Amino acid sequence: MTSRNILIIGAGIGGLTTALAFARNGHEVDIVEQAPTLSEVGAGLQVSPNASRILSALGLGDAFLKAMIRPHEIVLASGRSLRKITHVPCGMFAENRWGAPYGVMHRADLQSLLRDAVVAHPGCHLHLDQRIASDDIGSWHERFGRPRPDLVVGADGVWSQTRRLIKDAPAPRFSGQVAWRFKVPTELTRSALNPTNVTAFLGSRTHLVAYPLEQGKAVNIVAITRGSDPGETWAERENPKGRADLLNAFAGWHPDLITILRQAPEMTFWPLFEVPDGSWHNSDRTILIGDAAHAMTPFAAQGAAMAIEDGYELAQACNQASGDMTSTLDRYETLRRARIGRTRNRGAFNQFAYHASGPIRVGRDLVLSLKSPESLAGDLDWLYGYRATGL
Repeated sequence: MTSRNILIIGAGIGGLTTALAFARNGHEVDIVEQAPTLSEVGAGLQVSPNASRILSALGLGDAFLKAMIRPHEIVLASGRSLRKITHVPCGMFAENRWGAPYGVMHRADLQSLLRDAVVAHPGCHLHLDQRIASDDIGSWHERFGRPRPDLVVGADGVWSQTRRLIKDAPAPRFSGQVAWRFKVPTELTRSALNPTNVTAFLGSRTHLVAYPLEQGKAVNIVAITRGSDPGETWAERENPKGRADLLNAFAGWHPDLITILRQAPEMTFWPLFEVPDGSWHNSDRTILIGDAAHAMTPFAAQGAAMAIEDGYELAQACNQASGDMTSTLDRYETLRRARIGRTRNRGAFNQFAYHASGPIRVGRDLVLSLKSPESLAGDLDWLYGYRATGL
């Protein structure tokens, strides 16, 4: 194996995973991040088995497993009546079926675990408070006395600067959906949901997902509905009109859920952008991963998981490369594009199903109620049971 110098733009979950995967394979890695400190915005994160398997393989160990809460079930329920439509078993069922745990945790906790592992690794060099524009990427190493990179990895999110270096890379587009994210004390939710589960409440053109955090003391809630394009942004604090618009979008839902929305502390407003199909790399050895390459709506809860898979698979592909870098990146992109496309399609199907109304909703509920929980779990085998190269 030839040791390479890797430059990663962005120290989010995808960038840190990529750094650790490369460094553990014997490469030298620089990670450049514009933020002065790593403080992940957004409370909660679902870590499905396809991602937790990789994180465990990267040596995050017992601290990672302890930081996760392992829900008993993933429940689909009616937003109007709270009636349980169906569920997928989790807990030990998930670990036995898919070979790795399904859990939920703070995004900040996962980022901290990854950061600590990166900082502790002698092959990783984390550079914070370094704002880097697309024109600066090619010369960054000269300014800071670092080796010239053999590969530049853009892990810098939906508004990626690295993407500007990729010919025919697509521009982000607004999905038409917005997410409102917040946490509430568990006591506030007990009349509406079981706080030990992940629950997706479904409604016409809206849905709401809730799951436990802070060892069960709080519940993370994400409410998704239609919204207007706010322009180039990714997270903002709510304003009074926003709360009124949200309550209006969920009008007709069960009063206990409306109470949670009304009494919730300040929310964060996340417009949901997508990055459609396009080029991920160029002949100058620059490649995009995660949201920079293929941002998708969260209807399959796989955004972070796909970035984790990307980083690990990219490191494995480069580690096993026998030809030139362009051929290696071509093969990697072909492999990942098929996986991303299927995941994106699953998210689109979930959006259609979750937001159904009228006869389609009635048919949806009937079909789901007739399927066993084990059968529903089987529909996720391709997604959750995925084993990255070498695992």
